[in-house]
Amino acid sequence: MIARDIALAELTRGKLHVAHLSTAGSVELVRQAKRRGLAVTAEATPHHLFLTEQAVEGYNTNAKMNPPLRREHDVEALREGLRDGTIDAIATDHAPHHADEKEVEFDHANFGVIGLETALPLALRLVDEASVPRAVLVRALTVAPARILGVARGTLAEGAVADVTIIDPAVVWR
Repeated sequence: MIARDIALAELTRGKLHVAHLSTAGSVELVRQAKRRGLAVTAEATPHHLFLTEQAVEGYNTNAKMNPPLRREHDVEALREGLRDGTIDAIATDHAPHHADEKEVEFDHANFGVIGLETALPLALRLVDEASVPRAVLVRALTVAPARILGVARGTLAEGAVADVTIIDPAVVWR
């Protein structure tokens, strides 16, 4: 589907944003499209940057999501895509469900996972664990999503809306 959508964007000279990259192949398709100068942007979720299909072992419904979790080499490809700019943004895909909707048989459990509360702490872990520069993370969580959406936010430019969040990355919370 991503290859088809990139071909359509190229044919129509349109813009394409690919949501929730989850495989090494999808990262490579976006990378090649960008090299060809196409107006393609992409994002990945925090959970796809950390978790593998092993999280679903034992039919763990808390790890049932769409797209599904993949293999370790896919996680590493996503991280490399973030580092090299192929992946523009980190999007939470915040889709929490009540315990009653997750504590059922796997086939009946809703797709989705909490993303909002974990996005920043996981992104900060990428600095230490995956050699993702802090500036890349700030851009992926602020400026890039605003640019993709065409909204005047996510910048510290003079006269811009002051939508600033100050964090202490050393604070531990639960």
